[in-house]
Amino acid sequence: MAKLNHPVGNLDYTQSTVVIIGAGISGMCMAIDLLRRNHRNFVILEKGSSIGGTWSDNKYPGCCCDVWSSLYSYSFEQHANWTREYPGQEEILTYLTGVASKYNLYPHIRFNTTVKEARWDDATRQWKVQVSVSGVKTSEFQSAYELTANILISGVGQLNLPRWPDLPGIDDFKGKSMHSARWDWTYDWSGKRIAVIGNGATAVQIIPELVKTASQVTIYQRTPQWLIPRMDMEIHPAQKALLAVPFLRRCKRAIMMFLREQSHEAIVNTESSMSQEIRDMAKGLMHKGLPDKPELWDVLTPKYPPGCRRIIASDDYFPALNLKHVYLETRDIQRITEFGVETVDGENAEFDLIVYATGFRTVEFLHPIKMYGAGGRELSEIWEGGATAYYGVTVEAMPNFGVLYGPNTNLGHNSIILMIEAQSRYLAALLDPIIRAKEEGRAIAVQPRTEIVREFNQALQARLATSSFADPTCRSWYKTAEGRITNNWPGTVVEYQRGLSLVRWTDYLKTGDVEGEYIGQKKESKIGYVEEVWPISKGTLLVGLSAALAAGGYYFQGARRRR
Repeated sequence: MAKLNHPVGNLDYTQSTVVIIGAGISGMCMAIDLLRRNHRNFVILEKGSSIGGTWSDNKYPGCCCDVWSSLYSYSFEQHANWTREYPGQEEILTYLTGVASKYNLYPHIRFNTTVKEARWDDATRQWKVQVSVSGVKTSEFQSAYELTANILISGVGQLNLPRWPDLPGIDDFKGKSMHSARWDWTYDWSGKRIAVIGNGATAVQIIPELVKTASQVTIYQRTPQWLIPRMDMEIHPAQKALLAVPFLRRCKRAIMMFLREQSHEAIVNTESSMSQEIRDMAKGLMHKGLPDKPELWDVLTPKYPPGCRRIIASDDYFPALNLKHVYLETRDIQRITEFGVETVDGENAEFDLIVYATGFRTVEFLHPIKMYGAGGRELSEIWEGGATAYYGVTVEAMPNFGVLYGPNTNLGHNSIILMIEAQSRYLAALLDPIIRAKEEGRAIAVQPRTEIVREFNQALQARLATSSFADPTCRSWYKTAEGRITNNWPGTVVEYQRGLSLVRWTDYLKTGDVEGEYIGQKKESKIGYVEEVWPISKGTLLVGLSAALAAGGYYFQGARRRR
């Protein structure tokens, strides 16, 4: 039998101290934090055949990030060689692959492995994880097995399970159909008649690419979106040279972090002056991008406030919509036919390709995994009416369990990686005593107190109820059909990071061999957080900012002349 702190090998293949579900940004971050604490007895179960999570699943044309590249990276692995201010899917996936290689994560990952069920055993204080194995060769060894673990971490996130629309006849279409998160690059859409169902962030990225070679593109819009300028551009070689200096790289990231945090007010407060600025900016962008189709201005202008749904950044959506072979359809869809789409008034349109840019099943956290916690309680019962968690990371009646990018941790204004890092650091500290106790042959179970979780979420929902997310005039993937906001965090990133900067052991119920140096009578454990708004003195940063603005002004003027 391998030693308890060694990587899981052949002899202990069905036993692990920690099981992480998902090899995306969250799962990788958790694994790296475990390695930092010298914990190596963990496995990552990935249902796909590569790392990257959403950046491996979403490979549609035009797929890119809507957060600046300087912020869309781990704080401990800032990248100096981004080619654009907003990185594309392939570049992000390459970055993540490099991180996985640097930290030697691949030996810990089991690809083509899907978690079907996880059940907590009160007697042994362990999780029993049921997995199935796909892949032609891998499944020849075993098609399914049970894996026991002291700790279970979910890194599946909120954007992993495609949501297909509930439309009659969807399976009857004889042409080509594909969901944006399951793009088929073997299909050539040149010269084809294309219907795009949906007009959210994904559709806004796909459509400008499709219109370049398609003979006709029709967008079926249910709800208009607020669009603001993206102002993307290539990163100049001179800037890359400067960013090779870690100090300057941190300065740029700090400035961008500061600017993003300042935009929080516009997202949550519909009455703020910044919110009005977004409306004016969006209308100006639309009028400039659609000069030949002013009849569309009204139907493209949302009736709900900015922030209620995710604000989309794009420089090329409206110009694409302005083209003569591109059409906007606002009538509701009655059904999908063998040859195309029928609207509620009975009119039929024929297409060669239907693209479903209809998002993900966001409020169904961990779906379709079946989970059973202490006393056999099912997670679906605990989360009836909407998912809840303490700071989005720990769940009542679920011992030794953690969630990354869980309930109420999504953002509308900043990089989600900043949230994930805080969660991962917190969980690593919370679970550290459990791992160390196991190495000495002892078992500890830790779960948040029910009253603490409920008090936290009552306060959270009270704040959310006054935010733009709760506006009754719009539907969004942030909330359930009943209107409960299960996905978004109401505050800033820094506020969240500070909230998870220490473990308050009094918030947790501890059972098992808890005496001694591991937990004992400790009231709290300080973790701290990565300070990125002011990583250097404000005076120094002000000098750097002034220089950056001067250089940036020169650079933007040059870019404008080139365009």
